[in-house]
Amino acid sequence: VQLVQSGGGLVQAGGSLRLSCAASGSTFSVKAMAWYRQAPGKQRELVAAITSGGGSTNYADSVKGRFTISRDNAKNTMSLQMNSLKPEDTAVYYCHATIIITTWKDFEYSYWGQGTQVTVSS
Repeated sequence: VQLVQSGGGLVQAGGSLRLSCAASGSTFSVKAMAWYRQAPGKQRELVAAITSGGGSTNYADSVKGRFTISRDNAKNTMSLQMNSLKPEDTAVYYCHATIIITTWKDFEYSYWGQGTQVTVSS
């Protein structure tokens, strides 16, 4: 199973970007998913999370009202729409998923995407 990220890049303050994360592989199901970010010299922090059914979301206070997390379970994808971006949003963004892989029984694993740089200029 792999998590592959796309999107990100350089944008001016006030602009928008969209990040995507796709899970691929075989014999798996994706449970909770989330976006994290890590700025230089800082610890990785949770940005937004979404439950397996997509019915419940959670956001860091710093992004509430500006970022929207969503998922498409039919495609095993997750997105983060980032609006009104600020220079302090500059970081490497990572997607995370809790994935169940079924062999002779269900096993739960934690997967990370490869990370993507988001840079917001002032």
